[in-house]
Amino acid sequence: MSYTNINKSSLHFNSKLFTGNGSNGNAQTGVGFQPDMVWLKNRDAGTAHVLVDAVRGQNKVTMPNSASAETTTNADKDFRSFDSDGFTVDTNENFGSTNTNGNNIVAWCWKANGAGSANTDGTIGSHTVSANTTAGFSIVTWTGTGDVRTIGHGLGAIPHFIMIKNRSSGDSWSVGSHKLGDEDWTDKLYLESSGAVSDDNTTWNDTAPTSSVFTVGSSGNVNRNNDVYMAYCFSEKVGYSKFGSYIGNDDNGYGTFVYTGFKPAFLLIKNSSDSGEMWEMFDNKRIGYNPKNNRFYANGSDAEDTSAERLDLLSNGFKLRTNGSHINEGGDKMIYMAFAEAPLVGSNNIPCTAR
Repeated sequence: MSYTNINKSSLHFNSKLFTGNGSNGNAQTGVGFQPDMVWLKNRDAGTAHVLVDAVRGQNKVTMPNSASAETTTNADKDFRSFDSDGFTVDTNENFGSTNTNGNNIVAWCWKANGAGSANTDGTIGSHTVSANTTAGFSIVTWTGTGDVRTIGHGLGAIPHFIMIKNRSSGDSWSVGSHKLGDEDWTDKLYLESSGAVSDDNTTWNDTAPTSSVFTVGSSGNVNRNNDVYMAYCFSEKVGYSKFGSYIGNDDNGYGTFVYTGFKPAFLLIKNSSDSGEMWEMFDNKRIGYNPKNNRFYANGSDAEDTSAERLDLLSNGFKLRTNGSHINEGGDKMIYMAFAEAPLVGSNNIPCTAR
């Protein structure tokens, strides 16, 4: 069993469902904390994903399904503020996934440590880090140098999953994981792409992160001279988060079971072996009961898919209920990111209930 010091996962990650009203000041409460990163998607329409964080500021928007540069929105438009128990969205200007009138919207929320502070770890020079060391999540921003550098992440533990985006230009998202490829941190995926894993030593410089820094190479995706960048860094915490991999078995009824040690509240899964495979997203708020687990594509603008039976969310992990190639192709390697609704067993030794 997995014991954890994070007995209430919803103090660090939570999903919020709401209905857009198309007007200014649509405040959403009940998240359980002041979020520092919010990822939003319109469930009813084919609109771009929206991602904002407290380090860059509420009016700086990137799109996980696009390589486009960061967009700066006008005051009182799209996303207004990070609040003590949630956030406020405003009239849509650029993005239909923030507050479209009458549409159902989901927001996935993570807690870091506010707007962050200066960090001088590594060779990149002073940069900004907002780190939640308890939950293993940090937001990092820096200015590129065009050569190999190390950058402090503030976690005090080795990151297992990192996503980087060039804010200045239309370079692809770079995703690294300790489970990608045959060797750690020699390969990458693109978040906005359905492509397979690729070997690229200009991204991570074939160097695994340490408990204080991660390494970036000369690629424009991660460190072009004078461009500005952001990174989201995640370190695995027993009973709260898992960044792993599994091999698909192509079985529609008895798919692969993946043990996480907790009941998942959020899943992001990608077939890293083949091209043409989408990043599938699931959570515990948009669904009724297994196996009706509705999906999004993180690298697509599609509305929520309510027709597919994809997987079961269980008290100790998840089980595939499809032979779909995106998440259960026989013999292929899938990587995943998972956050807990509840640990299998907390530090108070109270087991969670099965679903």
